[in-house]
Amino acid sequence: MFDWLKQKFAPGLTAYVSHNDCMQHNVGEGHPECPARLVAIRDQLIASQLFDFLTEVEAPVVSDEQLARVHAPRYLEYLEMSLPLAGTFRLDSDTAMSPGTLIAAKRAAGAVVRAVDLVCNHQAPNAFCAIRPPGHHAESAKAMGFCYYNNLAVGVRHAQFRHGLERIAIIDFDVHHGNGTEEIFRDDPHVLMCSIFQHPFFPYCGDAPLGENMVNVPMKAGSSGADFRKVVQEQWWPRLTAFDPQMIFISAGFDAHREDDMGSMGLVEADYEWVTRELMRFAAEHCEGRIVSVLEGGYELSPLGRSVAAHIRALSDG
Repeated sequence: MFDWLKQKFAPGLTAYVSHNDCMQHNVGEGHPECPARLVAIRDQLIASQLFDFLTEVEAPVVSDEQLARVHAPRYLEYLEMSLPLAGTFRLDSDTAMSPGTLIAAKRAAGAVVRAVDLVCNHQAPNAFCAIRPPGHHAESAKAMGFCYYNNLAVGVRHAQFRHGLERIAIIDFDVHHGNGTEEIFRDDPHVLMCSIFQHPFFPYCGDAPLGENMVNVPMKAGSSGADFRKVVQEQWWPRLTAFDPQMIFISAGFDAHREDDMGSMGLVEADYEWVTRELMRFAAEHCEGRIVSVLEGGYELSPLGRSVAAHIRALSDG
């Protein structure tokens, strides 16, 4: 499916990190978190002629040590024991496993680790991880919301342990609150998380932040791009500026798009491009341009592809 994905390095180009194995997680016809999501992104990037501005990189399998920096040993063992040989095994009402789930999830987490290395070693100015399953609902010892490993959290811990970064900012603009990321980094003075999310809405939390390092901004159903931009300017920027991060991670969920039936917000491609360009400018001033963006939600295929293309266009224009 991804024969176009080759291992090539071109310093100065945005890294596009993915792997064929991310297609192996499939829990049934009609499930919104489906392999077709990555195909839709690929097709839109081809149509938009953006691949010339990307360095395409294969994601490795995440190591046990890297996962253990985020997830409890018993939880990791539980996932391994729960992996079905055929069919599906349901972890909760909306999170199931298929035989290909864990290899996909291990490539997804490994992609973020690889992206961190590329950016921190100056092999790429920034990176986008085109991966699935997503991760921001996965807590340290709990799978939920289509998520198994918290991919972004694994990358943040790698940046701290392997590259010695002491101040890392996380931006999450998925329509659903990144409860797993918040649980993992609550009260961590080395991490600042800024997020918007529809509320009340799944996972029905976030309105009461778990720590002072959490800038959680609940938004009503129907909130517009103008509402989103106001939050970024008035609530995110002051905290980000005071924190002065050395690197930025983005939980890039695109299900707040007005055409995505998973939520009820009103963002469009221009809003995703705008916030990405603003983050690019901020990163250039504060953290040597270091940004790693990680795909989270986005389930209506056409707006997902268009939104990712707008996001990558901004990343690659730096």
